Amino acid sequence: MSGICKGRVVIVTGAGRGIGREHALELARQGAKVVVNDLGVNNRGEGGGQEPADEVVQAIVDMGGDAVSNGADVADWHQAEELVRQAIDTFGRLDAVVNNAGFVRDRMFVSCSEEEWDAVIRVHLKGHFCVTRHAAAYWREQVKAGEEVDARIVNTSSGAGVLGSVGQASYSAAKAGIATLTLVQAAELARYGVTANAICPIARTRMTEGAFADAMKAPERGFDENDPANVSPFVAWLASSQSREVTGRVWEVFGGTITVFDGYRREQTVDIGKRWNAAEVGPAVLDLLSKARPSVKVYGT
Repeated sequence: MSGICKGRVVIVTGAGRGIGREHALELARQGAKVVVNDLGVNNRGEGGGQEPADEVVQAIVDMGGDAVSNGADVADWHQAEELVRQAIDTFGRLDAVVNNAGFVRDRMFVSCSEEEWDAVIRVHLKGHFCVTRHAAAYWREQVKAGEEVDARIVNTSSGAGVLGSVGQASYSAAKAGIATLTLVQAAELARYGVTANAICPIARTRMTEGAFADAMKAPERGFDENDPANVSPFVAWLASSQSREVTGRVWEVFGGTITVFDGYRREQTVDIGKRWNAAEVGPAVLDLLSKARPSVKVYGT
């Protein structure tokens, strides 16, 4: 198959359903060889099975593409290493990792249990770390061996991670960590020919059915703006060689819209040239805030 990703080898985690499935299919349509990773768990991370990943692989094969399935737990260090090794052993190389796997355990902050917190942080944040850490080690060794590397990391953050979301403290915290991790990856891995970007997709999936049911009622524009397939062409472009000049950015993708987030910047500052007296801090802070742009509202407020 031909396309902007022709000949590239891409791992997509959480690719058995939803947005990840659409990523895998679009990457295959664009010529990539895809490792379809999925544990087959439900929306809370429970259960499991190989069927969802196998079904996506079959769909890719049926369209004339090349893919293999993988059932690794992305947040397990050794299984993540085996996932990366499978891509290299099967297809001879690895060009991109699309980190998408995750689930939710939605709770108000005061009701969130330790187990729920740990589970969500583990699958999202540690899952992004483990898979990409092993991929980055492979790319660094390639460079040391004199090979030219043109690799991509595509992470999945969320508007919840950038703006916060009521009832999703653990998910918001994990996704915020992923956004910042992306910036560090971009800065540290550029020397090895690796770019890193994060997407904040807005689409109808199992994970968004409860939290954003009302917010996702988009006006009619002649197509289903909430279709998860809308996000995947942008991901395919990020995974391609065409995106090599773009790195260290967080993007929101929804329907036919692409938005780049402009992150934290130092805008309003006061410096008195000496240590502050506590009684003087309040008026200075209020003056700074009067000049600053209003905070963007947290989802759900």
